[in-house]
Amino acid sequence: MKPLGPWMARSRMRDASARLVCLLLSVAILCAAAGEAVAESLIERGDYLVNTIMACGNCHTPKDAAGKAKSELALSGGGLGFDTPAFVVTAPKITPDRETGIGSWSDAEIKQAVIEGARPDHARLPGVPLAPPMFVNFYKALTARDLDAVVAYLRAVKPIRNEVPGPVYKRPFARVPYPDAERTYTEDALKDPVTRGAYLATIGHCMGCHSSIIDGQLNYKAGFARGGRHFDQSDVKGLPSTWEGSVAKNITSHSTSGIGAWTDTEIKRAMTQGISRDGQVLKPPMAFAWYANMTDADLSAIVAWLRTVPPLE
Repeated sequence: MKPLGPWMARSRMRDASARLVCLLLSVAILCAAAGEAVAESLIERGDYLVNTIMACGNCHTPKDAAGKAKSELALSGGGLGFDTPAFVVTAPKITPDRETGIGSWSDAEIKQAVIEGARPDHARLPGVPLAPPMFVNFYKALTARDLDAVVAYLRAVKPIRNEVPGPVYKRPFARVPYPDAERTYTEDALKDPVTRGAYLATIGHCMGCHSSIIDGQLNYKAGFARGGRHFDQSDVKGLPSTWEGSVAKNITSHSTSGIGAWTDTEIKRAMTQGISRDGQVLKPPMAFAWYANMTDADLSAIVAWLRTVPPLE
């Protein structure tokens, strides 16, 4: 066999090196993907959702005198209560305690409560719907995997026995369907930052507080993100005695009435630290402490979506 010339030998060595680099890159990508899949189990995903954007503990976890959630009593009920003309309710316990929590509920029954607001027939108050402070009309948007993840996490938290007063219903109430919760979100669609932001803001029930109440009901058409909703000491129970109430802010893209002129950093700071653009300290019941644990990518997605919200004065 005729020996290879120097040029041919170098060419074949380059080809072999290129193939080796491609192989190593492929292995690295596969390992990264596998590592990501392993890193985020259903329980871990549920932990992230429940303890960040969904902020379940803001209502369901008892608070100390300063208004800080008691981590040792996580999700054991009694964090916040609501006294309205239609109902008086205290956030119930959602730990897996079988007697006072949801430990005897099936996965399907927990899901039904989360996205439909229905108690199982064998639970206390069978057939009695969950009151509107439970944002089932927003949670309806949860993807199948995220709903599975929430259930998996609730199964995994420490069971805590805690008796919480049952609801008192004074008159019928109705939930207003939330438009963005009526769409179906797919994992592929959530790769788009604006769509992901809309999804996160939906399961975070942002517009349940920040939309205006018109004629006694949340109005997502004329008052979307316009703010103005009042939270008073007489309505919301469980916050520090120093809390004097608050008013939900306008978070539309309006340049003066809303947050259209704010920078991304300023919006994120308001969400996670409770500090407005002008340095004003924002007030509960906004769940700043929970949003502070969100990833920067998710915060950026919410900001990207907020930029698309039509301006309203």
